[in-house]
Amino acid sequence: MFDTLLIANRGAIACRILRTLRAMQVKGVAVYSEADLSSLHIRDADEALSLGDGPAAQTYLVTEKIIAAAQQSGAKAIHPGYGFLSENAAFAEACEAAGVAFVGPTPQQLRTFGLKHTARALAKAEGVPLLEGSELLADSGEACRAAEAVGYPVMLKSTAGGGGIGMRVCRDARELIEAFAAVQRLGQNNFSDGGVFLEKYIERARHLEVQIFGDGRGEVIALGVRDCSVQRRNQKVIEETPAPNLPDGMAQALCAAAIALGKAVSYRSAGTVEFVYDSAARQFYFLEVNTRLQVEHGVTEQVWGVDLVRWMIELAAGELPPLPELAAGLRPQGHAIQARIYAEDPGRQFQPSPGLLTDVFFPPADGAALRIDRWVEAGCEVPPFFDPMLAKAIAWRPSRDEAIAGLAQALAETRLYGVETNRVYLQQILGFAPFTEGEPWTRCLEQLRYRAATVEVLSAGTQTSVQDYPGRLGYWAVGVPPSGPMDDRALRLGNRLLGNAEGEAALEITLNGPTLKFNTDVQAVVCGAPLAVTLDGVDQPLDCVLTIPAGATLKLGAISGAGVRSYLCLSGGIQVPDYLGSKSTFTLGQFGGHGGRALRGGDVLHLALHAAARSGDQLPAALRTALAEVRTLRVIYGPHGAPEFFAPEYIATFFDTEWEVHFNSSRTGVRLIGPKPLWARDSGGEAGLHPSNIHDNPYAVGAVDFTGDMPVILGPDGPSLGGFVCPVTVIEADLWQLGQLKAGDKVRFVAVDLPTARRLAEGRRAELATLSHQAIAWQPAPLTSPVVMTCGEADKRLVARLSGDTHLLLEAGEPELDLVLRFRIHALMQALEAQSKDGAIDITPGIRSLQIHFQPETLSLETLLAWVRSEWYTVCLSDDLQVPTRVVHLPLSWDDPACRKAIDKYMTTVRQDAPWCPSNLEFIRRINDLPDEQAVWNTVFDASYLVMGLGDVYLGAPVATPLDPRHRLVTTKYNPARTWTAENSVGIGGAYLCVYGMEGPGGYQFVGRTLQMWNRYREVADFAGKPWLLRFFDQLRFYPVSAEELLQIRRDFPLGRYPLRIEHSTLRLAEYQQFLRREARSISAFREHQQQAFNAERDRWIASGQAHFDSQESAVDEGGDAPLRQGEQGVESPISGNLWQVQTAAGSRVRAGDVLVVLESMKMEIPLLAPCDGVIQQVHVQPGSAVRAGQRVAVIIEEKA
Repeated sequence: MFDTLLIANRGAIACRILRTLRAMQVKGVAVYSEADLSSLHIRDADEALSLGDGPAAQTYLVTEKIIAAAQQSGAKAIHPGYGFLSENAAFAEACEAAGVAFVGPTPQQLRTFGLKHTARALAKAEGVPLLEGSELLADSGEACRAAEAVGYPVMLKSTAGGGGIGMRVCRDARELIEAFAAVQRLGQNNFSDGGVFLEKYIERARHLEVQIFGDGRGEVIALGVRDCSVQRRNQKVIEETPAPNLPDGMAQALCAAAIALGKAVSYRSAGTVEFVYDSAARQFYFLEVNTRLQVEHGVTEQVWGVDLVRWMIELAAGELPPLPELAAGLRPQGHAIQARIYAEDPGRQFQPSPGLLTDVFFPPADGAALRIDRWVEAGCEVPPFFDPMLAKAIAWRPSRDEAIAGLAQALAETRLYGVETNRVYLQQILGFAPFTEGEPWTRCLEQLRYRAATVEVLSAGTQTSVQDYPGRLGYWAVGVPPSGPMDDRALRLGNRLLGNAEGEAALEITLNGPTLKFNTDVQAVVCGAPLAVTLDGVDQPLDCVLTIPAGATLKLGAISGAGVRSYLCLSGGIQVPDYLGSKSTFTLGQFGGHGGRALRGGDVLHLALHAAARSGDQLPAALRTALAEVRTLRVIYGPHGAPEFFAPEYIATFFDTEWEVHFNSSRTGVRLIGPKPLWARDSGGEAGLHPSNIHDNPYAVGAVDFTGDMPVILGPDGPSLGGFVCPVTVIEADLWQLGQLKAGDKVRFVAVDLPTARRLAEGRRAELATLSHQAIAWQPAPLTSPVVMTCGEADKRLVARLSGDTHLLLEAGEPELDLVLRFRIHALMQALEAQSKDGAIDITPGIRSLQIHFQPETLSLETLLAWVRSEWYTVCLSDDLQVPTRVVHLPLSWDDPACRKAIDKYMTTVRQDAPWCPSNLEFIRRINDLPDEQAVWNTVFDASYLVMGLGDVYLGAPVATPLDPRHRLVTTKYNPARTWTAENSVGIGGAYLCVYGMEGPGGYQFVGRTLQMWNRYREVADFAGKPWLLRFFDQLRFYPVSAEELLQIRRDFPLGRYPLRIEHSTLRLAEYQQFLRREARSISAFREHQQQAFNAERDRWIASGQAHFDSQESAVDEGGDAPLRQGEQGVESPISGNLWQVQTAAGSRVRAGDVLVVLESMKMEIPLLAPCDGVIQQVHVQPGSAVRAGQRVAVIIEEKA
């Protein structure tokens, strides 16, 4: 037997062949195009070799690449699968010339049967009935003459075709002439053979085929008749064996004809003889021979109990028992049916649907009653280059009706999301009379009307995403934000009006809405900021139940007036997979919702149909979104106020100010423009140079976070951890207003007390339940300290601070980096989690802090504080806390090119003269006064970094610090921050090291880059069933790899092909404290030296003027305010922002709807369009300039038609 075999194929057939090789204990070698990198056939193989980039013509069809891969891997044989090179005689000869066995027929047999015209000649000689047809045709003229002789309709065919490719039915000469060149081209492109012929076409034909197997020495056996009549576009979709409803003796006659053909050439290996069966005349005609394994070989294997792939390999190795012996023991049993699951949209002429599969589930298959051959799992990218088949589901049962029911059940349980599939279409075929009655014909599906509960996105709008309430709770500790609707009030009222459950997913629309085509009847409500809504061109009301008939187009226009977000709720909700318990989209993390992103034109959304409220039901006027000129946001003072962090007079200013919303606002946070803070301290000490810096702590959504001197209200997509102070937090009842703040809006903060905040929250709930306005009396409250509890002393002190009306922030000990405090916080967290009290939603640790998100009506603040106090007391009693720890070894590419690229970008677009540019490593060396860069390298690779936080920033990204204080390199963060950081860059900021979980902004000083911290969809052993790699109290140890090695590791690791070294152990607090005491003198000397170096660097900045950096936001030029003259039209910006592109110039001629300029605002690109046809008279702006809402950016001289 061969010890190694290479599979010259991809997808489901490669996985199917590998299954047999494992059973035979033969090493399986896979080859792949780079586009197939995520296919299971690569993971299942013992070795996988790349064929490079590109479609089949550049990869799977290149004989030289396949043979080279066989030689490189030491393969003694090649199995070609089906399609590609499986019927290519020149390839079979090349294999044999290279000393590699070709697992299949002989090259001569491939030639004889491979060209359909020579196969017909052989069939004729053997007396097998033939459809009238032609020889090879030179041109369309010759084709027309042949068609006249045979009689229309005719089937025009590529002589080398397969899989339905290159076949056209032509009913007259015009159709024949049109089809000729196309069929020729398809044959040339797919099979490197442009030969074309035609044959008589039978209107009600069944497609029957016989599985044959020959030993190459004259013995040939037949394994029954398959029916493959259920086809779309001449390609099979459902296949079964035995073929139902054949007259007596017909199956035997078909098998005898097939055996005769096989014996005529001493056929070797597996093959299929295909016949056309005319049901009316009860007559079969020879169609062609496929000299390979067929896609549908599985149904034959299930009924006959054989493994055809094994037979093929054993025959090629010369180890197959004599065929008559094998045949003697064979008895067909029961009935098998196969459904081909394709990535295609039956509602749009079966157009292929490539893309990312975000959810994949197949029912458990035992290989007998249910067999599933597939190449996909969640996280697989379906490439656009190849056949769209994802899987084959094969049901076997004793009878045909039972097999149909079994297959229908399997399809019902299958989930595939991310690309459109034909799964529902297959379910409908299984209930379609021609199939259920066992009388299908090849074009019967043309009579099946596909029914789909879907919505097609014709255009997507500015940023339209799927959101559900309350979003993704319970994962704040690992850096997963809740997401969900930014204005939850509008979405929930819409669902309530429709009669939907509160948690049903809806579309959140920002600034500009989508255009949607509905393929099913559905009811809808549009709530939130006002915008124009039309149904098939007819205006529709907002806040009212609309009935949308199947086939109708709903157009949601631009938001007019105040507000920025609207919601489209549909009866039954939008059906997307849950990700970590929610359907909400987190675009930054690329998960949730539809494909983890905002919608795009061409997307298809699925609905769950259910009866909704009466059409015409509407919200009372008092509940519709109404927004004041200056918004009032009610807040709870805290967690970090005056006089600890801010000067008391500044807090007064804060509440007196009408803040303006900055254009750089989004779902992550709303930035505010207003008076610069007066700080109570000159720096953040160990936590950072700026007085806003504190040791990283958990945030609450709605906290007003001072990132340096600029406040940001944290949004539902905001980070869970960060190192900045928050003086106030928006109350739960007012969080919905964040979703309606747009650039240029004015905001005032008003402090209220806790009882008032909860009365207002109760009012919101009542409003939703009763759909009537609730008048809740409230008044501003005087400021009181946010500290609601203090217990313990020194390093056993715990302070509890309010962070809004639903979050409590606990801080341990002094504001310093002390691992002893982190130990205790961890122990407290574990104690609280172990009791999982009702009303505790999320418990999130920081460096020396712990935040509890709670529901005050279920778990009151008093109860919570008492519970925390008693657990903290218990924790502090023990000086021998023990924590499980894992040592995780990670590759690090030092000074990686991705880091250098980020620095270059920063120097070009943000700040050129920063002290940490152009080399972050030189800066780290200098600020720590190390002798050279090698010393920085030694420190990073010697250190053991203890993971103290996950999700800093986002998605399981670790914030860690060396266990040995002498390994702690101290730096400052970038000011201002970088706008771009590559995913999994490794940086140091303050005394912390972090690995960036995803691409985005950042401020830590780079040392290099590592592998992925987050695994969105796939099952990879090192992640232990979770999407995040690391756990609290893991220790990270880096080992050096080159940039090239890291790129390969980053490709292999998410596919489970780069296992990590992870060691399990225990960290003991007492042992650690002992180590610190033993090394106290050396640690103290190190710290002193470091502090002097740090101070010296700071003095150098002050001397050189680098200490202060003011970002240059170019002043707004008000030149666009001159009065317009007759015939001139102004183009105004609807929103404040930065101008990104100007796509026109004075003197240009434009058409209505042309893009003139593109703004960047709220992290979105917003095109401004020409309102009319005309000539551009002037453009008032250039790229990079700031633009205010309402500012005129261009003037057009209108041309009347």
